[in-house]
Amino acid sequence: MAESTDFSIQIPSSNLPRIVLIGGGFGGLEFAKALSDKDVQLVMFDRHNYHTFQPLLYQVAMAALEPDSIASPLRKVFDNKKNFYFRMALVNEIIPEKNMILTSIGKLSYDILVVSVGSKTNYFGNQDLMKKCFPLKQIPQALDLRSNILQNFEKAVLVNQPENLRALMNFVIVGGGPTGVELAGALAELKNHILPRDYPELNFKEMNIYLLEGSSKLLGGMSTKSSDHAIKYLQELGVNVKLNTIVETYDGRTVFLKDQSTITSNTLIWAAGVTGNMIPGFKPDSIVRGNRIKVDEFNKVVGYDNVYAIGDIASMATQDYPNGHPMLAPVAMQQGRHLARNLNTMFGKGGKSLKPFKYVDKGSMATVGRNRAVVDMPGKIHFKGLFAWVVWMLIHLMYLIGFRSKIVVLLNWMYSYFTFDKNTRLIIRPYVKPNNPVIKNPELEKIVTGYDTPV
Repeated sequence: MAESTDFSIQIPSSNLPRIVLIGGGFGGLEFAKALSDKDVQLVMFDRHNYHTFQPLLYQVAMAALEPDSIASPLRKVFDNKKNFYFRMALVNEIIPEKNMILTSIGKLSYDILVVSVGSKTNYFGNQDLMKKCFPLKQIPQALDLRSNILQNFEKAVLVNQPENLRALMNFVIVGGGPTGVELAGALAELKNHILPRDYPELNFKEMNIYLLEGSSKLLGGMSTKSSDHAIKYLQELGVNVKLNTIVETYDGRTVFLKDQSTITSNTLIWAAGVTGNMIPGFKPDSIVRGNRIKVDEFNKVVGYDNVYAIGDIASMATQDYPNGHPMLAPVAMQQGRHLARNLNTMFGKGGKSLKPFKYVDKGSMATVGRNRAVVDMPGKIHFKGLFAWVVWMLIHLMYLIGFRSKIVVLLNWMYSYFTFDKNTRLIIRPYVKPNNPVIKNPELEKIVTGYDTPV
C-alpha cells in the first residue's frame, strides 16, 4: 500500500459540515446518491475512478462482456451533484481522535466519516493460494483471468506432452457460492460452444472443469432446492462438482486436497469467501468476526460518535442476523440509502428522529448458464429454469448504472443467445504467472504473451 503524504488534500473550503465517504461500491454509491447536497459537503475516495457492477464481473472474465459495460465513471455519476468532490486515492489509515484520514495523496479532516470499503478475497491465511490463484473482485483481475484462459489454449496447441496439456486444459474453481457457480456455468458454455471452433486441433473431451465446495451444498445462502438444481444444471453442462472438498494448498500446477487427492491444473480460480477490507485505525474492540466493523442499528461504529460503516465491512448484530447481515450488494445498497436519509434528517431542519436500519430480504438468485437459473423469493417461493433466467437478466439490467451500460449488456446478451458466440475473446492484457511451472520456455512465453518478462 502506498505511503500517505504529509500535506493536506485541497478541497474547497465550506461552512457546511464535511462528510468523507470511503468507497464507491454499491453502498457508497447509494449513500452518495441519496445524500442531500444542500446541507453538507461530500468528499468521496476510491482507489478506482469508476464503480464496478460486481455481479457481472465473471462475464468479463468469461469473454461475454466488455469491461466498460459494467463500469461507470464516478465523476460522471455525480456530475450534477453540488458540494460533491471525488479523489482517486488509497486510504491508508483513519485517525478518529483527530477526525482525519491519511491517504496516498495526502490527509483530510472530516466532520462525519462513512466507511464503505467492502470486502476482499479471503484466503484463510494461505500465502500459496494468495500468490498463485486467480481472485475475482476487480476488473483488472477479471481481465487477467480472461487472458490466462485464452493463453492456456494458445499454449495448448503448441505442446504435445500429455501432462502439460492436462495442466493447461484443466480449470479448478474453488467456492460453490453464486460467483463460483456462475463462473463454472459460463466456462462450461465456452467449452461446449465456442472454444472447439477456435481451436479445432484440440480435443475438448480432455478439458475438465472442477467446482470444489467445502460444505455439503452449493449456494449456501439459498434453499436446498436451488442447490440441487444448480448441481443438476452444472452436471448437464459437464462440470465436475465436488462437495465436502477442501483445498489445502496449490503450487501453481497441482491442487492439493485435504483428502490427499490432487488435481493437475495451471488455473485455480478462488471464489471461496471474502473478509472485511479493514482500514487501520479502529479500536480492537470495534472489529468483530470476519474482519468487520461493529455498528449499531443506525450504522454508527460502536465506540465512535461520528464514524459510520455500511455494506460488507459493517457488522450489525440483530435478532435475525446475530453474526451481522450477509455480505451482499442489496444489504449495502439499503444501508447506504438508509444512512443518507438519517443524515439528511440530522443536518436538515425537519427535527425528525433517526430511524434504525432493518434489512428487507427481496430474495436471492444465481444463473448457471443459458436458460438455467435458480431464484429464491421470500415466503419459500422457488423457481428455476428459463423463467428464472429471464428474471435474473431483468434484475441485473435494472440495477446496472447508466442507459448505455444497459443497452450494451442487453445487446451482448442477445447476440450471444442467438449466435452461441462471445465476441470479446481478446488477449489485451497478457498475463504471465510468476514462476510458471507448466512451460518454462522463454521464447514460447514471448510468442504467447508478447512480453519477455512477467507483467
